[in-house]
Amino acid sequence: MTEEHNHEQETEFITLIDDEGNESLFEILLTIDGEEEFANKQYVLLFPAGVDEDDTDVELLAYQYIETEGSDEGELKNIETDAEWDMIEEVFNTFVEDADA
Repeated sequence: MTEEHNHEQETEFITLIDDEGNESLFEILLTIDGEEEFANKQYVLLFPAGVDEDDTDVELLAYQYIETEGSDEGELKNIETDAEWDMIEEVFNTFVEDADA
């Protein structure tokens, strides 16, 4: 089952800090509950805050999201397998098609 971010609800943001300590604000575009072999994993798709969603030159970021027990913060982990990327791409393409419909 896929959980999608609904823009009629409150917009959620996340701050990413790079290796040099620079902070960048991103909006959570989608949250994805993994399917089949990834059923125990969650993923997030992010885009830079303040950028028009219709801008086709925006680079989306995707990470596995790992909840931290007893906290409302979690950990982002790089996606390492082609199978995970394929699953995320399929969910994103469905999201775009549904948004255009």
